[in-house]
Amino acid sequence: MSAEKELARASWLNEADTRAVMETLASDGGTARFVGGCVRNALLGEPVLDIDIATNETPERASVLLTAKGIKVVPTGIAHGTVTAVTPTRHFEITTLRVDVKSHGRHADVAFTEDWQADAERRDFTMNALYADADGTVHDPLGQGRADLKARRVRFIGDADARIREDYLRILRFFRIHAWYGVGEPDSTGLKACADLREGLRQLSGERVRDELLKTAAADNAGAAFRQMAAAGILSVVLPEASRLDRFEKLVDIEANQLFTVTPILRLASMLDLDETGVAVLAERLRLSNKDRDRVSKALNDKTKIVSYLSMRELHRALYLMGSELFKDRVMLGWANDRKGHNAFQWRALLAMADSWTKPEFPLTGAMIKAAGVPEGPEIGRVWREVEEWWIDADFTDDEFSIIERLKAVVQATIY
Repeated sequence: MSAEKELARASWLNEADTRAVMETLASDGGTARFVGGCVRNALLGEPVLDIDIATNETPERASVLLTAKGIKVVPTGIAHGTVTAVTPTRHFEITTLRVDVKSHGRHADVAFTEDWQADAERRDFTMNALYADADGTVHDPLGQGRADLKARRVRFIGDADARIREDYLRILRFFRIHAWYGVGEPDSTGLKACADLREGLRQLSGERVRDELLKTAAADNAGAAFRQMAAAGILSVVLPEASRLDRFEKLVDIEANQLFTVTPILRLASMLDLDETGVAVLAERLRLSNKDRDRVSKALNDKTKIVSYLSMRELHRALYLMGSELFKDRVMLGWANDRKGHNAFQWRALLAMADSWTKPEFPLTGAMIKAAGVPEGPEIGRVWREVEEWWIDADFTDDEFSIIERLKAVVQATIY
């Protein structure tokens, strides 16, 4: 099946770098087609971020052709037939047509082919087995992708069990793709296969699991996806710590309804109820970055009082001591945890004030403390902190005379 030049007007397809890569791959009699997510998203009217290309040229030959045209090539997966073309505007992942020779549950040994249908049959879902020529003509080698895409039905290609056994990550991808592009309940055959084979997920690396969890968590329909994963026994395998799906679902609804920017790592944190040690164990297993680990730990374990009815003084104090990011994380979790459901205006106001607030600079200096008679050493830091605490309680007064008077009082009471 094909649709004549259906994507001809797609902006990404007509970019100079895109045309250059496609023309180069076809310059020696070869064939190159866009494949997978870029075709799927373009047909759905969704943003296209990554461009994958399939070609009948071998990785070595594709590299030679591209390099000869001045296009940088990175051998990102030669053993599996993949190289990446690096241009000033985009990276293009280029993979030779292939078939699986032997599967290991995490990757497969492959053989190159020139059969487009054979290449399509080894892919995961029917809606991802769509190809497009450089002129925008769409191809559906299996004759199923277009119909499933139109119905927004995420369906494994061929036998679902076989597709999953080739790479158990496809279990998580099933829920992720459905969360982003599916409608209604997940395909029952695929759902059963995922549930039956869920133990295979244990052999996957933490990095691969983490990436899929965060990508799924970022979807507007993430709440339903994680509930479905939990019901199928899958979440207990990959994220048994997820004890707060109620809070997670509420956070997803808040961000969708309030049109907030989605922060996947905060969504992940909202599912958890862990102390610092628990977060550290989870971070090690999922290979979270130190930055993400610390953000999750602080969001879950910070003890600052955050309620929807904070006074301006309490708000300023919290922002000064916590910083804007942690404050807003705590506000979002507090909002998602608010069972009353009628304080949305107050929670949103706190976020707005956090965005507009500029952290004041404490005007007291070490030189001023020394001039007040404090000797060199740890006493300078102690006095500095005590006066700063008073200054915070005074709502960051800019009255220098009052600050100096407080300094003198502290020095007289604790130094002399």
